[in-house]
Amino acid sequence: MAEVPTDEKSMPLLDHLVELRSRLIYSVLIFFGFFFLAFSFAEEIFAFLVQPLATQMEQRSGARMIFTALHEAFFTYIKVSFFTAAIVSFPLISTQIWLFVAPGLYKREKTAFLPFLIATPLLFFMGGALVYYLIFPFAWEFFLNFQTPGLDGSLPIQVEPKVDQYLSLVMQLIFAFGLGFELPVLLMLLVRVGLLTAQGLANKRRYAIAGVFIFAAILTPPDVISQIGLAVPIILLYELSIVGARIIEKRRDPSNKN
Repeated sequence: MAEVPTDEKSMPLLDHLVELRSRLIYSVLIFFGFFFLAFSFAEEIFAFLVQPLATQMEQRSGARMIFTALHEAFFTYIKVSFFTAAIVSFPLISTQIWLFVAPGLYKREKTAFLPFLIATPLLFFMGGALVYYLIFPFAWEFFLNFQTPGLDGSLPIQVEPKVDQYLSLVMQLIFAFGLGFELPVLLMLLVRVGLLTAQGLANKRRYAIAGVFIFAAILTPPDVISQIGLAVPIILLYELSIVGARIIEKRRDPSNKN
């Protein structure tokens, strides 16, 4: 007997459109709700993002951050609120997408895709936590070492980070690491639908490693610390993806002993 979707009643097209509109409205309300909430704490959130730099600069006299345009600090807080709302609301918005799509899926399809829906935000947060707690301290210390005291009558070179440029750099790194950590989700989905195999992933390992370093070089600042800090975890995740792909293939075909 053929398997039928979990929702046995066929919904007319108009009902689907109404349902889609409702989910979109919920998603927009969720995003802007978090946006206004984040804006209320934008100064505290920005201070949290600045903390790794502040820790590295606390022993340096006269350390400060600056803004050179009257509107710069305000729009920086707007960006902080936007990025915070995007990150925090993503699990809830993806849940709205799932609630819209799930009734039309077979039970086995739900079982297959639900773990990936859960893993996506978790891996993104793991990537963000890695860059914040591990990469930022080393990277900021590396950059700060280029300050000079100005010997032999020369002028000193001191850093005075701009708030908007610092935020852009921080968010670039957080999103780079977050997206990089989504690699297992993408590869496992491709394996599950039959577009990739574990053996194929293993055979293309050298090309994947080269591609990871190119990806890291494009999305991170031109320093070795952040590039290696992004590339190495992604390579490890690639190896874990190969293991996961073999597990998927064994479950699909119990006779497969490879």
